[in-house]
Amino acid sequence: MAHRTVESVMTPVAQVVSVRPGTPYKEVVKLLTQHAVSAVPVLGEAGHVLGVVSEADLLFKETRTASSGSARAAISPKQALSRHKAEGATAVELMTAPAVTIRPDEQVAAAARRLEEHRIKRMPVVDGEGRLVGIVSRRDLLRVFLRTDREMEAELRSLLVDSFWIDPNGWSARVSEGRVLLSGRMDRRSTVRIAESAARRIDGVVAVDNELTYTEDDSQVPPVREVPFKGVFAGLHRSGGRH
Repeated sequence: MAHRTVESVMTPVAQVVSVRPGTPYKEVVKLLTQHAVSAVPVLGEAGHVLGVVSEADLLFKETRTASSGSARAAISPKQALSRHKAEGATAVELMTAPAVTIRPDEQVAAAARRLEEHRIKRMPVVDGEGRLVGIVSRRDLLRVFLRTDREMEAELRSLLVDSFWIDPNGWSARVSEGRVLLSGRMDRRSTVRIAESAARRIDGVVAVDNELTYTEDDSQVPPVREVPFKGVFAGLHRSGGRH
């Protein structure tokens, strides 16, 4: 099954808005506003991703006055980091590092999980050396749901018939608005399960309605009886004498 990769939906590096370590605070704010993005990668001389400056990083300066206390008061590491960012004047002082990144050959589903796990809206896509090759955002990942019903239907049928060798007769797979309807009859219950599982894994599928029936229930196949192994020469003493 050919799942969409991050490379197929990401914004390529030539179109990515980025900053250098010494980019001033106000310039970072200006770039985020002008390009309507929530974060920008901070790049080193060779294009390596050093970190990311997000809207959240920039807002520490806004909350500095409200949360400021005695400079002598004991503070936690988290509070110390917040204070450092609030006092930061350049991208390298504001950024979150190391950055959460992903490789271009990873699947779209993996990117979605990573964004959710770290509660971020976008992340840099890097090569094996850590150099920026693109940016992927939540909006980019939603592009898989723009696939046409016909495209998904053709992929599913090809997968079931050509890859899983399921008999193409007696059943159908129809897609409408991203919703798959499986109907008809297949030979075995296990085959029906395979069909439904495959349908759910097609990129762009929203839901699956499985109305398939089956001829044989092979879910309760009796276990194979194990015969104790007595060795290669186990029967020689019975069939022959001493040599």
